[in-house]
Amino acid sequence: MFDFSIITSWVHGMLTSVMPLGLAVFIECVMVGVCLLLMYAVIAVVMIFMERKVCAAFQCRLGPVRVGFWGLLQVPADVLKMLTKEIITIRRSDKFLYNLAPYIVILASVLAFACLPVSKGLEVLDFNVGVFFLMAASSIGVVGILLAGWSSNNKYSLIGAMRSGAQMISYELSIGLSILTIIVLTDTMQFSEIVARQADGWFLFKGHVPALVAFVIYLIAGNAEVNRGPFDLPEAESELTAGYHTEYSGMHFGLFYVAEFVNLFIVAGVAATIFLGGWMPLHVAGWEGFNAVMDCIPGFVWFFGKAFFVVWLLMWIKWTFPRLRIDQILTLEWKYLVPIGLANLLLMVIVVVFKLHF
Repeated sequence: MFDFSIITSWVHGMLTSVMPLGLAVFIECVMVGVCLLLMYAVIAVVMIFMERKVCAAFQCRLGPVRVGFWGLLQVPADVLKMLTKEIITIRRSDKFLYNLAPYIVILASVLAFACLPVSKGLEVLDFNVGVFFLMAASSIGVVGILLAGWSSNNKYSLIGAMRSGAQMISYELSIGLSILTIIVLTDTMQFSEIVARQADGWFLFKGHVPALVAFVIYLIAGNAEVNRGPFDLPEAESELTAGYHTEYSGMHFGLFYVAEFVNLFIVAGVAATIFLGGWMPLHVAGWEGFNAVMDCIPGFVWFFGKAFFVVWLLMWIKWTFPRLRIDQILTLEWKYLVPIGLANLLLMVIVVVFKLHF
């Protein structure tokens, strides 16, 4: 498995050989930021196109077919349209918070995105409390949504923001319990170490029943966390908007739209990292020839393949089940997912204490 730290170390050595250390580190940070934002934008475009195609397939429709081959230029055309549309400022709104809200949502999304280990040695943020940092960073997005609804000076936007905020804050608890279940199994919160512990088998398979239950809870709660169907209560499909950003136009609306899709990828990426081995290839004990072939596939291919598989599962859920009411959404979380998550966490503790895992 190729280690990208060889390349990053070479770049660091080359820069420090021709300039002071402080300047070299600054240039490296700029390069990492540019690459991160570029990958963020590319994944957003891919996700939007994938959503349309998957939705069309489930509903026996064609999806984008006219603009470019197989409709590939439809999303760039939509992005261009969004960039050129006028940004309207609402009268009597809190202009500072109104303009700040979409950037808070994007900031939270980018910080969480930077925590994903794409391949061996290819992590932007990798430290011993990485899981804790990711959950804290992703929680900032709730603040942006609440600010968007409140600063718009629109009671309907405020109601939509409150319902969305209540939903996101509630389901963060189930996400935390699911991830904590795997942390108990691995005894670490560092993403690279979690992936390394799965070299001899992915946690979904070697974590027994608690890992499987945690995976299912995580998929349900992650879908609700990013306001995806059937938990997309703030959405109004006939108007193509959501309650909290009803008053946003142009690229301000586009930022909310992009963040929603990339947040879906982040949820899938975390699931792939924690439960499906991340960039780690599929290894079967005793099958040395098979394992050698799997090792020839680059780590980033494994990561993106697993992440987009989980994305496909979440899109399948969205376009299969009908939308729930707010009372049904909160009942599912507080009466079912939280108690099951707590019991499952206790079960994982028993499995680890008595060494019942593989």
